[in-house]
Amino acid sequence: MKKVLHLFLVCSLLAAMGFMPQSDEAALLKKAGKIHDRVISVDTHTDTALEMIKPGKSHQEIQACPENLKAGRVDCCFYPIFVGQRALTDENRAKSYDYAIARMKGIRDYIAQNPSEMEVAYSVADIERCKKEGKLSFIMGLENGFPIGTDIGKLKDFYDLGTRIITLCHNYHNDICDSSQDSVTAYHGLSAYGKEVVKEMNRLGILVDISHASTETLIDCIQYSKAPVIASHSCVYSLKDIPRNLKDAEIYAIAANGGVIQVTSGRWALSRLPHPQVNISVFCDHVDYIKNLVGPQYVGIGTDFDGGGGMAQLEDASKMKYITVELLRRGWTEKELRMFWGGNILRVMRQVEKVAAEMNASK
Repeated sequence: MKKVLHLFLVCSLLAAMGFMPQSDEAALLKKAGKIHDRVISVDTHTDTALEMIKPGKSHQEIQACPENLKAGRVDCCFYPIFVGQRALTDENRAKSYDYAIARMKGIRDYIAQNPSEMEVAYSVADIERCKKEGKLSFIMGLENGFPIGTDIGKLKDFYDLGTRIITLCHNYHNDICDSSQDSVTAYHGLSAYGKEVVKEMNRLGILVDISHASTETLIDCIQYSKAPVIASHSCVYSLKDIPRNLKDAEIYAIAANGGVIQVTSGRWALSRLPHPQVNISVFCDHVDYIKNLVGPQYVGIGTDFDGGGGMAQLEDASKMKYITVELLRRGWTEKELRMFWGGNILRVMRQVEKVAAEMNASK
């Protein structure tokens, strides 16, 4: 009896430390694979688009290339164009617009070369159809609204190229809003122009993304947006206290608005542990924190691959299915995993599409 009890205690300790017998690990991996057959998995933020169109860049160097996405069982990936913030001059605004448009066309051209394998998605219906057809789907977007400048009509230019999400700012304020990391406060949230930008994004059907934005900007977005807002790649401030992460009150506000927090995989956002110790378990601590705080219907994943994302056990998108293994180990149900992997963000996207249709019908 003592030997049995000792064995039980040892196994319990190993499980708690993340070590599982190979047979149990294989069973969880098999179960995860079957779940991924049935659910739609979406990664709402990468910086991969710019890497994919770099001349001579090998796919082996790119974390969220199509091959890795397929291996990791990711069905839809957001490929926004990142634009760094520069001084707010007309010259810089024009240059950033030309830069973003050219690169968005470039990644679209790349995707179009493989129509049997992948396509640009413009709606939830497109994402769902691609899943049924066994194709990857990609959502175009902007990380930083700087290229819009002070000409709100440019939003339509990006929308016509497939843009369905815009991260309003990056690390410094722009014409639209204040950033969480800028040392200067410009507007105490959205600028007057920024409020019009959010309204026009609603009308067009573009997701309002508050990752990188200040708390005041987040509050303004919730107040002025007719559709739920999201954080496409953020983590929990209570687990790592940096300005880019979300405090509990902010998480509550996004959830109350019907939005979703997409947890990022960057070590910089997850933990101050030594790099080798920042792994999938640490990532899932942030996921579980949000689930326990506001519910499983308000959390998802936005890795930030090719832009600072990735960690031990999740070096690239080919390892994404191991997140499912870890969440299964923690007791997540298939219903909850369906929400996490895509159900939550697709719900928000449907609401964004509905608001756009209603706004345009009332004109």
